[in-house]
Amino acid sequence: MWTSGRMSNAKNLLGLGVSLYFWGLMDLTTTVLSGSARPLTEGQEDNPSDKLHQRMKRSWVWNQFFVLEEYTGTDPLYVGKLHSDMDRGDGSIKYILSGEGAGIVFTIDDTTGDIHAIQRLDREERSQYTLRAQALDRRTGRPMEPESEFIIKIQDINDNEPKFLDGPYVASVPEMSPVGTSVIQVTATDADDPTYGNSARVVYSILQGQPYFSVDSRTGLIRTALMNMDREAKEYYEVIIQAKDMGGQLGGLAGTTTVNITLSDVNDNPPRFPQKHYQMSVLESAPVSSTVGRVVAKDLDEGINAEMKYSLVDGDGLDVFDINTDPNYQVGIITVRKPLSFESKKSYTLKVEGANPHLEMRFLNLGPFRDTTTVHISVEDVDEPPVFEPSFYFVEVPEDVEIGTTIQIISAKDPDVTNNSIRYSIDRSSDPGRFFYVDITSGALMTARPLDREDVSWHNITVLAVELNNPAQVGSVSVTVKVLDVNDNAPEFARFYEAFVCENAKAGQLIQTVSAIDRDDPQEGQHFYYSLAPEAANNPNFTLRDNQDNTAWILTRRSGFRQHEQNTFYLPILISDNGRPVLSSTGTLTVHVCSCDDDGMVMSCNAEAYVLPVSLSRGALIAILACIFVLLVLVLLILSMRRQRKQPYIIDEEENIHENIVRYDDEGGGEEDTEAFDIAAMWNPREAQLVVKNRQDMLPEIESLSRYVPQACIMDNNVHNYVLAKLYEADMDLWAPPFDSLQTYMFEGNGSVAESLSSLQSVTTDSDQSYDYLTDWGPRFKKLAEMYGATDSSGALW
Repeated sequence: MWTSGRMSNAKNLLGLGVSLYFWGLMDLTTTVLSGSARPLTEGQEDNPSDKLHQRMKRSWVWNQFFVLEEYTGTDPLYVGKLHSDMDRGDGSIKYILSGEGAGIVFTIDDTTGDIHAIQRLDREERSQYTLRAQALDRRTGRPMEPESEFIIKIQDINDNEPKFLDGPYVASVPEMSPVGTSVIQVTATDADDPTYGNSARVVYSILQGQPYFSVDSRTGLIRTALMNMDREAKEYYEVIIQAKDMGGQLGGLAGTTTVNITLSDVNDNPPRFPQKHYQMSVLESAPVSSTVGRVVAKDLDEGINAEMKYSLVDGDGLDVFDINTDPNYQVGIITVRKPLSFESKKSYTLKVEGANPHLEMRFLNLGPFRDTTTVHISVEDVDEPPVFEPSFYFVEVPEDVEIGTTIQIISAKDPDVTNNSIRYSIDRSSDPGRFFYVDITSGALMTARPLDREDVSWHNITVLAVELNNPAQVGSVSVTVKVLDVNDNAPEFARFYEAFVCENAKAGQLIQTVSAIDRDDPQEGQHFYYSLAPEAANNPNFTLRDNQDNTAWILTRRSGFRQHEQNTFYLPILISDNGRPVLSSTGTLTVHVCSCDDDGMVMSCNAEAYVLPVSLSRGALIAILACIFVLLVLVLLILSMRRQRKQPYIIDEEENIHENIVRYDDEGGGEEDTEAFDIAAMWNPREAQLVVKNRQDMLPEIESLSRYVPQACIMDNNVHNYVLAKLYEADMDLWAPPFDSLQTYMFEGNGSVAESLSSLQSVTTDSDQSYDYLTDWGPRFKKLAEMYGATDSSGALW
């Protein structure tokens, strides 16, 4: 029978510094026999002689050994002893150990049965080993007892400190939270045996983070410990938590972790404008939706708690301005809602409110969560271009209107306070045909050329308005002109008609259906009337029937047509329309007499009439060609002479008819010089800058100054009509000189004998200035001397 025992070892006791516990958990009854322990067998009777040496309780289980971990001695650690009842101490029994760690961690003395640990044991790595023991006859190797299994348990000591496996920790808690609000729970793990002693009993404490936070010593739950913690004052906290085993007693091992706690934001701060008054300005020309300025209300909160909503709550510009909230920067953007006018209103006052849209009921007592500010907006004046009233013109004009007729008065004004004078012109790119003309000062839109609805039925022109004192300010307006139809086109055949009549045709036979077209477009629609021309009213061969559907039939009046008598007939037909006045035209129908078969199919239409004579001699052909050549030469000679006669001559001083100023010592032609200027340049001075046409009979010595001369007069309507009509005639004349010359007699310069003759600067001269010297200039200045009251040397008016 197996027995086991464990002898106390003083050396081991000193090395470990702890008490050794015998197997059987101190509740087993053992007998000490020769240093070995054995259990009592069942049914064994008490021997009275042995009662003085033992005390009996109950049977015990020998198959567990206990050994402390972390032995640091130099000698092997004694674990226990195995002993068989058959062992007589003579060394005949051999003990063998097998199983987990046998021979590596644990060894056995095969003679005595003593078991030792030869390696350091760590309960956290392995808490127990299962081994098997066997006793053999040393001589024969025969098992003396059956193999038995036993366990060696590693007994724990406090050699592991608590560890925070999930640390460091990150947590957040709303600011202004009540005391005791849970933040986070931390957990420390101790690898020691929680069932043995206090080695794994952990107690939590706070080393850093007071007085703001506290920790439950048993659960590790961190709570707020201070009321009214404000994120805006301090947002981040670093808390250090300690976990100590042995129930926190002295000598226990400890571990720490860090908990980073952030105060999350709540809406506990109302918005406030840093300025109670804002001053802004905006140009009156600012377009709608353009930005005027920005206002911002400061909010110490963040995120959704700092969101703002801006609105206009009062002021005299609620319908003129608007405010929007920038969601990225939480600023209020003031924009233009309606067009501004410095002349109408020069300043506006707005009351702007900024409010938090997301509120927390428990912090309403800290409010109100809104604030207001005042914004003063000044409208700045800008030089604006002229404005047309209305902004669009639609004109209907009949196509037979006379040249120079006023069809519409275009009106524009300067919206600025200065109210500068306006000059009108037509954008020639919109009227390339130059059908219209606008008076430079009155804005009267007139026709400059005949209108023809059949050529151009709609005209879309652009009229420009320019400030006299600032030509850079240009306004424009669109004018749509619809040309109304008048009955000015006679109807005519839709195509060339050529009919055929058979020699065997009968009277009343239809030979042709004719139709007509008219370029006019009357409102009541087209209706044509057909009849034979008066000279053919009693035509004996053919007659006409008007179908009253804008077509007519041509019928034979007789039969018996013969090619040899007359192979072609020409029938004049009169076509009239239903317009006012009635217009008509005569078209000719050519009728050929042909030979036909019995079915009326044309067989021959006198082809001989189309054969050209080929019997002309060579001399006759040469004579005809010579005549044609002579005629061509004569025509070319006549054209050359006529063109040469139209070329302008070089005018010297004695033969100068128009008196165009070429040198400063010449006199201008005055109002009688009608060929020295371009009327188009008078219409639009801006065009005179683009195209400068010079006469071919002289070289201009100065640049035209017409663009600098203000046009201050309005021409009479009759004069307009006359000038425009003459201009149109000149444009239509193919032999008119293709040039114009514009000379302005504003001043002559210091190089002239007469110095300056301009009256434009006469206001700056002395009113008592004497002009008697004009009498010394000769007869050519007689008229000028009379105008200025100069007298000759005899005292009489010259």
